[in-house]
Amino acid sequence: MAKSDAAVKDPATKGKLKLIIAIVVALLLAIGLSVGATWYFMHSAQSKPAAVAETAPIGKQPAIFEPMAPAFVANFNQNGRQRYMQVSITMLGRNQADLEALKVHMPVIRNNLVMLFSGQDFATLASPVGQEMLRQKATASVQEVAQKELGKVVIEQLLFTNFVLQ
Repeated sequence: MAKSDAAVKDPATKGKLKLIIAIVVALLLAIGLSVGATWYFMHSAQSKPAAVAETAPIGKQPAIFEPMAPAFVANFNQNGRQRYMQVSITMLGRNQADLEALKVHMPVIRNNLVMLFSGQDFATLASPVGQEMLRQKATASVQEVAQKELGKVVIEQLLFTNFVLQ
């Protein structure tokens, strides 16, 4: 017993004991701060999307897809050989009333698209780049009619939902 009492009363042992206690307290404090900070940031990150959604401007409306039926069939000559193309198109717009107003002008739009499709080169249309260029030209053609007739661009883009070359 005398040895243990002597060890506790030794100043070097008391210093080491205080140092160990200080390190343990510091580690517990660091762990507690880490857990608290993690909880705070996780909690605030979960509530931010709801707050952002409430304050976000309502400028962009949901997409409305309007198919153009029936599918377009165009024929053209390639080196003296008759070729055919069938394209199903869906219009992408944001305002249902504008799309309904554009339907009145559908004969003009279909005529312009058939003329555009029949003037294409088969070799160009066989590549994805050529198909994308045609889609962009078709979109511009419909937007031009909409701008002329309605005074605004109603269609964001045309989407080729089916594209067949023969």
